[in-house]
Amino acid sequence: MNDFWKGKRVCVTGGAGFLGRFVTRRLEERGAGEIFVPRYEEYDLVKPEDVKRALADSRPHLIIHLAAHVGGIGANRERPAEFFYDNLMMGVQLMHEAWKMGVEKFVAIGTVCAYPKFTPVPFREEDLWNGYPEETNAPYGLAKKMLLVMAQAYRQQYGFNAIFLLPVNLYGPGDNFDLQTSHVIPAMIRKFLEAKETGQDEVVLWGDGSPTREFLYVEDAAEGIVRAAEAYNSPEPVNLGSGYEIRIRDLASLIASLTGFTGRIVWDTSKPNGQPRRALDTSRARKAFGFEARTGFEEGLKKTIEWYRATRR
Repeated sequence: MNDFWKGKRVCVTGGAGFLGRFVTRRLEERGAGEIFVPRYEEYDLVKPEDVKRALADSRPHLIIHLAAHVGGIGANRERPAEFFYDNLMMGVQLMHEAWKMGVEKFVAIGTVCAYPKFTPVPFREEDLWNGYPEETNAPYGLAKKMLLVMAQAYRQQYGFNAIFLLPVNLYGPGDNFDLQTSHVIPAMIRKFLEAKETGQDEVVLWGDGSPTREFLYVEDAAEGIVRAAEAYNSPEPVNLGSGYEIRIRDLASLIASLTGFTGRIVWDTSKPNGQPRRALDTSRARKAFGFEARTGFEEGLKKTIEWYRATRR
């Protein structure tokens, strides 16, 4: 599909972030003509004037909208209004201005947090509207979900080619390891490594360990997004996942083993669990544009731990 990207100008919002760096690398490998990454220091995409300036400066044929204000359960509980407003305003203004400018295609990246709290497992795209999201991350999930509504409305009324992808929880080298805002895998990796180094005999983790999660290695996610940009042109949302579900308690034991921590794991049940189960049906992505995750979970964890160790040194 390299010919698809030849001569194309691509704007990748969030292109300097965790997922964005891998997406831009994939685009370079595919032969994209020009890749423009609007950095926050120059373009605050919550502000309409900065959105217009970013598009005027990049004149893109295609936009991949990865930029998001994100965090784990703690951050979502502390800043729900910020997460709702910032994510909604970024996406809505960017898509509207892209349509006005005549951009050929808009790839909107949603979130698994948009699914209802008690969605039947595995999550199918058809179940996206059958209930309210899990409360701790509902403002963020709903703000991103509105991009699906907008994409479908703009396609229906204007013929605008906007697609919507739903990646499951991501992990990998370059992730956010700040304990105040990180997601579960980097938080566990950091806690276990620091406990081992300082000789602590226990690590305290949130919740009771009973929920399940599915995780997608960041390089696989980047490949799925680029493939969808090349080949998917339909209004229905598409899940991007690995097809592997693991209980948080088992995840903790695995990461403890891989980091060499041999002490006790203590569960703080005063803290929330989040969504009870989370795993995706990924058959639509496979059928629509041939995407399947290639990285085994333990292999991906080892690469992430090795990267974090090396970075800290």
